[in-house]
Amino acid sequence: MGSVVQNFVAVTVLGSKKIGLDISSMGEAPNSQQKIVTGDGGYVLEDVPHLSDYIPNLPTYPNPVQDNPSYSVVKQYFVDEDDTVAQKIVVHKNSPRGIHFRRAGPRQKVYFEPEDVHACIVTCGGLCPGLNTVIREIVCGLHYMYGVKRVMGIDGGYRGFYSKNIIPLTPKVVNDIHKRGGTILGTSRGGHVTKKIVDSIQDRGINQVYIIGGDGTQRGAAVIFEEIRRRGLNVSVAGIPKTIDNDIPVIDKSFGFDSAVEEAQRAISAAHVEATSFENGIGLVKLMGRDSGFIAMYATLASRDVDCCLIPESPFYLEGCGGLFEYIEHRLKENGHMVIVIAEGAGQELVSESLRCTGKQDPSGNKLLQDVGLWISERIKEHFSKQKKMLINLKYIDPTYMIRAIPSNASDNVYCTLLAQSAVHGAMAGYTGFTVGPVNGRHAYIPFNRITETQNKVVITDRMWARLLSSTNQPSFLRTRDIIKAHKEEEPPTQLSDDSTTDDNLMEKQVLC
Repeated sequence: MGSVVQNFVAVTVLGSKKIGLDISSMGEAPNSQQKIVTGDGGYVLEDVPHLSDYIPNLPTYPNPVQDNPSYSVVKQYFVDEDDTVAQKIVVHKNSPRGIHFRRAGPRQKVYFEPEDVHACIVTCGGLCPGLNTVIREIVCGLHYMYGVKRVMGIDGGYRGFYSKNIIPLTPKVVNDIHKRGGTILGTSRGGHVTKKIVDSIQDRGINQVYIIGGDGTQRGAAVIFEEIRRRGLNVSVAGIPKTIDNDIPVIDKSFGFDSAVEEAQRAISAAHVEATSFENGIGLVKLMGRDSGFIAMYATLASRDVDCCLIPESPFYLEGCGGLFEYIEHRLKENGHMVIVIAEGAGQELVSESLRCTGKQDPSGNKLLQDVGLWISERIKEHFSKQKKMLINLKYIDPTYMIRAIPSNASDNVYCTLLAQSAVHGAMAGYTGFTVGPVNGRHAYIPFNRITETQNKVVITDRMWARLLSSTNQPSFLRTRDIIKAHKEEEPPTQLSDDSTTDDNLMEKQVLC
């Protein structure tokens, strides 16, 4: 890597998005001094904080893993201190090496003696397959790999730190919880009062905090870390990112997503059976996806029974040439049946305009969505019965809470195990203020601000969305101006000669309607 220069750059951890935090209890949004390490060839390491950054002369101890019989067959126990994971693996010949993150895994030295560790685990936000698996593997990882005996669960989300009882967690208590959906610790939205939470952590003598939740929860974890650092407490804060929608940036995917897609197949299969059993049958399935349509897209690609997939990232319109109604009529005349999958966040602007809705929010600051599935069902029925005088048989299936309440499947169970163990290794090694996740197939420690700065969304000018359109044979439903806008956002402008036809004009000519 050559000579390394370490710089510190101020970044805002808490964004402007409302997340149900008690901002008044925190004053202004805190700033975290992000650790940037630069090296030869454009190498940039976005490092995570360490307890030694603000607590001098911390003692270190040999890692107990080296004496663990389970690891006796491992050729190399520990991750090298210089190991990093590249954020992008597809690069051009002369491009810089780009951004890296610190690789997750056990280190030779730890900053906690096992008998001194008092860890806690909290789950926040909505349910997701795999929550119990993560809880189980944090407890078992601490116990079996490091010999930690004191682990407790915080009951009921963030507010449980100061308003509810704790739940003692041992390997025996969590032995079979991975076979159940939900979370044995309970969860809630909102309830984040930073001072009360950190007071509780300090009063109870907790020195490792494992926080499982989505982007709002991770923002809260960042604020907790900042307050802990301000007080100079020897407490490690580790986040495990969770969202069923797969909308967390940087990481390859979020846990529970595979299970959700697999369960969605059952609803799509039922809709297909209903649609094919009646004349002009339509099966309509609404899936989760508030702002990102990954579940709907992947479930559609996996099913192959879907004729139309509607997601928040891809606008659509109902009436007129090239609209959804015209496509439904075409498919019914061609095949005699149709299956439609719609994400819960799709078409919200159409629903709000139709119902004149106001933008209310839940305790986490998320905008309350209208039931687009029920709304579009009624619009389809009304259009074909009144305007087209065409008999249709529409069945609406909403498996939303069934999908997120199931236990995790085999793939997610393995994934949750790796996440939990990576978080444990990081906390024991003294890292703090980080979240963990796979980046290009390797688990890494990622600064909180990178996880919370934006949302991962389906790119409708990407090849994956093109694969879906090819699979369903549906139109994009984008008007000409939408296509032009999408291309302008994704591609740099090109210089045109005086006598050439502009891209806009070409697209206008290609559109039939």
